[in-house]
Amino acid sequence: MKKMVTLSLILLATLCTTSLMAEEKLNTPPEGFTALFNGKDLENWRGLVGNGNPYTLQEMSEEDRSKAQAEANELMSAHWGVQDGVLVFDGKGKSICSAKDFGDFELYVDWKIEPKGDSGIYVRSTPQIQIWDTEYPEYFKHGAEKGSGSLWNNKDNERFPLAKADNPVGEWNTFHIKMVGEKVTIWLNGKLVTDNVILENYWKRDAGIPVIEKGAIELQNHGNTLYFRNIYVKELN
Repeated sequence: MKKMVTLSLILLATLCTTSLMAEEKLNTPPEGFTALFNGKDLENWRGLVGNGNPYTLQEMSEEDRSKAQAEANELMSAHWGVQDGVLVFDGKGKSICSAKDFGDFELYVDWKIEPKGDSGIYVRSTPQIQIWDTEYPEYFKHGAEKGSGSLWNNKDNERFPLAKADNPVGEWNTFHIKMVGEKVTIWLNGKLVTDNVILENYWKRDAGIPVIEKGAIELQNHGNTLYFRNIYVKELN
């Protein structure tokens, strides 16, 4: 009898856990935030035109830009898709950008990579907040062992993260990114890894021009399978 009661309690606990998990909703933004990824399709996203240089885009005629964007969107649809509420990239094609440009903002994004994975988050169309396999020896020469969350393309300002906070490859990680003015603060899995550091203007570095005031949020690829979900943004006044 005692054994039957124990088994019943275990079954009840399992059912309760399953029920709670079923109630958890992916891609549902917290109060004050908007979901950039709706968990269903590629609404709110566009394909990357060229190499994503915003100044080059500004110089294109409206006709040329429209044609290039249509081609980029077609390529995006071929290699980016949605599986069970997760945005998945098959490792081919190009990066993906938010359809809207953002100035000052807060961003949450869950990401997951596979072994040898290499990716990043562009903010204001500018590279990049680094994502990579921090245990892959080939990347050590670039500083991967220091962790994800670095402002990889910085030269004059802090480049590497304050701490390594990555979960093991194959597990989900969460970035919380805050950008105000030209400065970026980043938390990875709840740990501060970049503290109010200037993001340098990769595209106009030699001219000494600060990062552009508004630009796209880009999910970068380096030829690896990538996974993203729970992408929430809040614009800051």
